[in-house]
This record gives sequence, C-alpha cells and structure tokens, in this order.
Amino acid sequence: MPRIIAIDFGMKRTGIAVTDEMQIIATALDTIETSKLIEFLTKYIPENNVGEMVVGLPMRMHGEVGQLETEIQKFIHRVMAKFPQLPIKRQDEAFTSKMASQAIFMSGAKKKTRQDKSLIDKVSATIILQSYMENR
Repeated sequence: MPRIIAIDFGMKRTGIAVTDEMQIIATALDTIETSKLIEFLTKYIPENNVGEMVVGLPMRMHGEVGQLETEIQKFIHRVMAKFPQLPIKRQDEAFTSKMASQAIFMSGAKKKTRQDKSLIDKVSATIILQSYMENR
C-alpha cells in the first residue's frame, strides 16, 4: 500500500508528515524551507512509494479560506505538474498549530523545545494527516 504524505504549508517553513506503508500511523517527517519544498518532494515521493498527498486547508472562523490559500494553490499546481498521477486532497487545518503546541507541552518538553517552530510545523502536519485518515 502506498504512503500518504501531508503538508502543513507555510511561507517560510513547511511541516511534513507521512504514514507507514499500511496507512495506520501518521509520523512527523521533517520541516523544510518552503523554497526547497518542491525539490525535496521530487526526490522523496518516488523513493518512498507515496501514493497520495494531503495539503492543509487554512480556514478562518466563518468558513472563509485564509490568506495563505493563494500560495497553497500555486504550490498544488506545481506538484500536479511534477506528479500528475498523484491525488491531492485537502484537510481543514484550523487550530492545528495550537493543538501541536499543546501536544508538545503535554509531552513534558522543555521550554526551548516547545518554542521550536519547526517542531510545531511537523507536529501540525502530523495532526492534519491523522485527521484526514480518521475522516476518510
């Protein structure tokens, strides 16, 4: 079974999570500079049997999409051009950064670790992926 990769897209950094080959467990993979994201995915996707991508959908309180959506759409079009066969799904990412921060805090991590934005980004991607897996 192919893996599912999840993207928590950001202007500077992007969190990435991936499932195991049985699509049971979502695991934080990495945080990549967004400018290097396509390069990373071009190598990672074919080498790791990725068959589906989930991209966070930034929703505001009243059901409006967030301002980052324009950049996310550009990213999705670039991925579709590189991997036309790769299904790309969207998953609401509302409050994932807050949930990630809370999960890191509850793990007993030291203050310096809790403030690590790259850790928050990849935990957020993991939450997006886990939510997607639960909802499908």
